[in-house]
Amino acid sequence: MTSPTGRKSYGVKGAPYAHPSPTTTLKRARSAPYFFLLPATVLFALFFALPIGYAVWLSFRKVHVSGLGLGAGARSEVWAGLENYRDALTDNEFYQGALRVLGYGCIVVPVMLGLALLFALMLDSERVRLAPFTRLAIFLPYAIPGVVAALLWGFLYLPDVSPFYYVLEKLHLAQPDLLDGGPLYLALSNIAVWGGTGFNMIVIYTSLRSIPVEVYEAAKLDGATPLQIALRIKIPMVAPSLVLTFFFSIIATLQVFNEPMTLKPLTNSVSTTWSPLMKVYVDAFAKGDIYSASAEATLIALATLALSFGFLRAANRRNKRDASQGAAQ
Repeated sequence: MTSPTGRKSYGVKGAPYAHPSPTTTLKRARSAPYFFLLPATVLFALFFALPIGYAVWLSFRKVHVSGLGLGAGARSEVWAGLENYRDALTDNEFYQGALRVLGYGCIVVPVMLGLALLFALMLDSERVRLAPFTRLAIFLPYAIPGVVAALLWGFLYLPDVSPFYYVLEKLHLAQPDLLDGGPLYLALSNIAVWGGTGFNMIVIYTSLRSIPVEVYEAAKLDGATPLQIALRIKIPMVAPSLVLTFFFSIIATLQVFNEPMTLKPLTNSVSTTWSPLMKVYVDAFAKGDIYSASAEATLIALATLALSFGFLRAANRRNKRDASQGAAQ
């Protein structure tokens, strides 16, 4: 059909610029978020969920050897049930490694979070000078890879090459061996504290900067000192950030691997199974028993999940109790 102007006219169905119907627009709007989530979901499934599921599957398997184990079909993978978990729970090396990590965590977590909170409060003070440079200086160790940091501190702990031992020798002071006995825990904890304090400090400091200035001004008008403002206003208001950093610290402590593994060649005090993850590494790559290693890794993951979930639940219960008490008052 030709219009009076000489141009072709189209029907509604053939219109080149026809708008989609409201139903089609609504469907597209509802499905759009899933298209954005699809790449992340695929990557999560391939590189996180699938390996975890495969490790759990291997933890219930074992190798059955027929005869001398020679020839085709002499070795076969069979169902083991809970045998690998029973062996891991009764393994003295795995148990001793868990105890060592527990002592290590009792040093690292409170010291690291205490320093992070102290530095965050100091940087949030009105009298602080060179705040940007100080923040960068405290955060910078976190940017150094864990293996590099462990190597750096490891050579600083060696009496033959450490400048600290040279100074102590010149001053005729005692030269403690930080890579043997009880001081070894302090040496390993120092590496973790030095590397992790900056990250936790940034998290707490960001939370402090989000507090409205009017809160501080009202406290000053009431005659509160800077110390009272820090203890009674700042710390309670950044409690969620403290919970978050404590949560991260627990996970990092239970999964400690880089520090003892890097220091192991420098001292005989660090065994090949010093931590549970080192035991997993030895079983998987030195002994070739991926089934026992999978069971041990699953136990570590379950312990991390249980401690983290228990802590978060206790923190939420306390927050609800404080909120109910505040509402009652």
